[in-house]
Amino acid sequence: MLGIEDELLLAEFEEGEKSNPSPRKVVGNRGIYASRELKATDSYGRPVLCDFGQARFGSARYGGDIQPYIYRAPEILLRTTWDEKVDIWNLAVLTWNIFQPEQLFYAKYSNKEDSSAHHIAEMIAILGPPPRELLQNTNYATEFFDPEGNWKGAAPIPSTTLEQREEILQGEQQQLFLAFMRKILQWRPEERGSARELLADQWLLSS
Repeated sequence: MLGIEDELLLAEFEEGEKSNPSPRKVVGNRGIYASRELKATDSYGRPVLCDFGQARFGSARYGGDIQPYIYRAPEILLRTTWDEKVDIWNLAVLTWNIFQPEQLFYAKYSNKEDSSAHHIAEMIAILGPPPRELLQNTNYATEFFDPEGNWKGAAPIPSTTLEQREEILQGEQQQLFLAFMRKILQWRPEERGSARELLADQWLLSS
């Protein structure tokens, strides 16, 4: 989220709540309020980190679904355990989606329904096939891969590459950007760059 530096906007919001309070209801011991619209502003403040509902401490391994669908890391889609490297994966997808004209993954069946098969097929197009040891860590992988690690064809693999998808940059800047993405977009979480390593990446330093 972005902070707000326009104090008049907040004062107006506050006065509106005083003169005409938002409807609310009480459920158990909780008060639930209807949302009140906050006017737009041209004076945004610093970014604010928020939504820590699935936050975890340390480098332990965890299980279960997390992440918005198109941002899900391979280990989430394949239902294996995960650690902080899922956030590194998110960084690559978010960077691409902000910087490029089209998002990196669509993960949709007929452009409507979320589809893990289509999502994984898109990953294969960009990363190549996943390592067999990753598939051996989860029974769910058998939905999509045979015992030899071959794709069963649950969805067509797009005939494109990461390099072909990049349409904004040229020359050295393009090569640096793609190298940055490749440092993150790895099937094996342990092969993704760390936050410290990525902060020192040539592409970020040259931008």
